[in-house]
Amino acid sequence: MATNMYLNIPVKDLNKSNDFFKKLGFSFNPQFSNEQATCVIISESIFVMMVQEEMFKGFSKKEICDTKKSTEVFIGLSAESKEKVIDMVNAAVEAGGSVYSEPQDHGWMYSHSFADLDGHQWDLFFMDMSAMPK
Repeated sequence: MATNMYLNIPVKDLNKSNDFFKKLGFSFNPQFSNEQATCVIISESIFVMMVQEEMFKGFSKKEICDTKKSTEVFIGLSAESKEKVIDMVNAAVEAGGSVYSEPQDHGWMYSHSFADLDGHQWDLFFMDMSAMPK
């Protein structure tokens, strides 16, 4: 059974992507970061490797997805509160990202999505399991 997850995503401009995610409050693991890739710390066991497109091409026999036209992955992250979801989407937009989909409030679950600088879709959500319909 895996103990850590490393999601690898291609980026066009690593420095701009680093600045973007820093503005969202994320930190980086310098041990797994260099001029071609940065390790974004999501949690103690979840990491996103932002990899320059040229280097990323060496990892796959397939073409890199054009995220302006197609969806390659939808990244879902839970948050501690509805306010944290709102704050992070606002921070993403202020840092140059865009709203991907409008917020959805189901009472027990609230979600809102943004696209980062490279068009990767991030869905942030808060769930109040005690209020979940049975």
